[in-house]
Amino acid sequence: MATESFIIDKNVKASFFKLKNIDNQYYSLDKLYGKNGILVMFICNHCPYVKAVMNKIVRDAKDLSNIGINSVAIMSNNTDEYPEDSFENMKKFSKKYNFCFPYLYDETQEVAKQYDAACTPDFFGFDKYKTLRYRGRIDNSGLKNEPNATRELYLSMKAIKDDKIIPFNNPSIGCSIKWKSTV
Repeated sequence: MATESFIIDKNVKASFFKLKNIDNQYYSLDKLYGKNGILVMFICNHCPYVKAVMNKIVRDAKDLSNIGINSVAIMSNNTDEYPEDSFENMKKFSKKYNFCFPYLYDETQEVAKQYDAACTPDFFGFDKYKTLRYRGRIDNSGLKNEPNATRELYLSMKAIKDDKIIPFNNPSIGCSIKWKSTV
């Protein structure tokens, strides 16, 4: 069932995290931050919405790095219930799509909770002051994956870098985060 992200308070600051990357090293928000901001993405390996736009995510991350905005992907799903999202499968997924950014494992799901992540993919664009400026989707094509769809995420992040009005802020739609049982 499709889940929609929601717009959150624009005064939100990027929450600190330190998580294990697929290279077995730990990365923190501060070490990953670009001079003009950061794109924090919540994704997973099994979601058809993520798979539909994964090549666009890699493309946009490369283009954003050229303008001083780094990207990081975080996988927060319950891997006991969704073994396709396991740490080992994260490595395979990253290799398959030639990730140019860290792919971090949020095993405790605390980072997803801090960010109020709702779905995969879910995008959080922060400016150079660590203020949330974009919470939205990559484009409007969804599962159709239209190759010429307007690059909402990229254009909005570029506007953030240039301190201009953000042209888009439409919610992302995808699979819900697969939370661990709290019982």
